[in-house]
Amino acid sequence: MTAATDPRPLIAHVVFRFDVGGLENGVVNLINHLPERKWRHAVIAVDDIAPAFRARVRRGDVTYVALRKPPGYLLWRYPQLVRLFRALRPDIVHTRNLAALEATVPAWIAGVPARVHGEHGWDVHDIDGASNRFRWIRRLYRPFVQRYVALSEQIESYLAGRVGIAREAIVQIYNGVDTARFHAPAGADARACLPFAGRDLFVVGTVGRMQPVKDQLSLVRAFLRLIGRSEEARRRLRLVIVGDGSVRSQAQRELEEGGAHDLAWLPGSRDDIPELMRSFDLFVLPSLSEGISNTILEAMASALPVVATRVGGNAELVQDGSTGALIGPQDVDGLAAVIERYFENAALARQHGIAGRRLVEQRFSIDSMVAAYGSVYEDLLRPYRSGGVLAQGRH
Repeated sequence: MTAATDPRPLIAHVVFRFDVGGLENGVVNLINHLPERKWRHAVIAVDDIAPAFRARVRRGDVTYVALRKPPGYLLWRYPQLVRLFRALRPDIVHTRNLAALEATVPAWIAGVPARVHGEHGWDVHDIDGASNRFRWIRRLYRPFVQRYVALSEQIESYLAGRVGIAREAIVQIYNGVDTARFHAPAGADARACLPFAGRDLFVVGTVGRMQPVKDQLSLVRAFLRLIGRSEEARRRLRLVIVGDGSVRSQAQRELEEGGAHDLAWLPGSRDDIPELMRSFDLFVLPSLSEGISNTILEAMASALPVVATRVGGNAELVQDGSTGALIGPQDVDGLAAVIERYFENAALARQHGIAGRRLVEQRFSIDSMVAAYGSVYEDLLRPYRSGGVLAQGRH
């Protein structure tokens, strides 16, 4: 069967760059878990596609296209995108975040029946959604989008209240986490992947791009304060920061200057995140801005207590005092105090970690997420199916 005769609807996922990130990980999970008998997929990257990340997709029938667009608006690539959409003939184009929103126009020109836009979090240049310019850009493209997916209640309120999207055009869907892949340690030595020795260590970890918006430096500084004022903390406390980016070298420098180079591990980007998560005792996400964090959900699924900043959708995931703790952004003293509380009370850490795992199983399963997206896609295509358009006009 060729693509032209395949009756399964084709979803074209348009992202800025298909590489390591929470948004992109959500696309991978969706492609891997939507029923293969019902859906086909294509991934279009405005920038590029990382081969190592592409390898996370378990299906072999996915089409990949990298536009490799230089900096600037996508407008000048409209003719290329119109030709691409007419060649691929997708039934659904699903754009994600502001950097890909422009692709809805060439999708409309090409006659794509269904156009979905997902808002996963704030732009790096607009970490709290206050930019009037970005709000007006979203309004400009509103006529070309049939359904919006907001990954948090905060983003849903922003789209309805600040951008002016009709409530009935917005669906709020939380990210889902693979609870089979991310789970608590089960018998084996969970610390085997770490360079630290010692059975009574307490490992504080984080995972994410090392960019200023993720603010790993606040975590480094809180860690240095703790080991600087307690011999017990210096003996037992360890720090792991997984990820790469512009902040990594500064974090390493501050750890060396603080005499903690051998107490911390910054391995860069890794592919063994589930195993690393199981080596932690506490997960910290000190971001200045977040949408709905995949790494928080992965940490909770790994039965870890989570300390996160009270920004974006973090408060919709972390139940303060039950599955972890919420603090203000860039509050180094507050972060140090919360880490110290868990460090000194292992029973509390375990209790909050177990509660987090239970919450993920109840509210943030990958099956629930996939079912919700499947419903959105089915609802949008139903009028075209009933009219025979998909069967007669596009395949």
